[in-house]
Amino acid sequence: MQFADRKVLVVGGSSGIGAAVVKSLIVQGAEVYNLSRTASSEDGVSNISLDVTSDFSAIEGLPDSLDGLVYCPGTINLKPFQALKLEDYQRDMEVNLFGAIKVIKATLKLLKKGTAASVVMYSTVAVSQGMSYHSSIAAAKGAVEGLVKTLAAENARSNIRFNAIAPSLTDTPLAANLLSSEEKVKASEDRHPLKKVGTAGEMSDATLFLLGSQSTWMTGQVLHIDGGMSSIRPL
Repeated sequence: MQFADRKVLVVGGSSGIGAAVVKSLIVQGAEVYNLSRTASSEDGVSNISLDVTSDFSAIEGLPDSLDGLVYCPGTINLKPFQALKLEDYQRDMEVNLFGAIKVIKATLKLLKKGTAASVVMYSTVAVSQGMSYHSSIAAAKGAVEGLVKTLAAENARSNIRFNAIAPSLTDTPLAANLLSSEEKVKASEDRHPLKKVGTAGEMSDATLFLLGSQSTWMTGQVLHIDGGMSSIRPL
């Protein structure tokens, strides 16, 4: 119960990785707030309805302080560069970057009132690997990595940590089209050194590590939880 009495806001906590994070935090005793267009089905969650792409500067329904923030919204829009429109890049930026900026601006004072607060965001292995058809999402998530490192520096004296997780392909509703057949699943598994795709539970475990007391000397880092995709090439 390492998160007992800790207040954590999960943005996008009703599906995929966010839902797994919410469930794990509740099991660990946290007071969890889910900010999403769709309510979480988990018992004990305080749901706040909000679209991160909307125009907002404040978030109603939050406690007087926050000990953690997890920003989960993401997109997958894989097309050749020439097939992507400017609107595709703008949409990916709105969801992945600008939504995060608005949420952090609206909650930073609450995080400063928390106890050793931690912020966790999500990037992608495609930022470091230069993967075909990923120009829009890699551009947006590359900006997220830059934001994480800058905010880690700016808020270190306030004892607020900012870190990111860079997954490879993870089995969530967002990736359903990429894993819609046995053939696609097998091909995706074979591209990873560990011969499997990621799970929401594995990303949740890494997220709780970054939120919790075991990582209190980590900030400004990007953890590659990607089955070895970014770092090894087995013979």
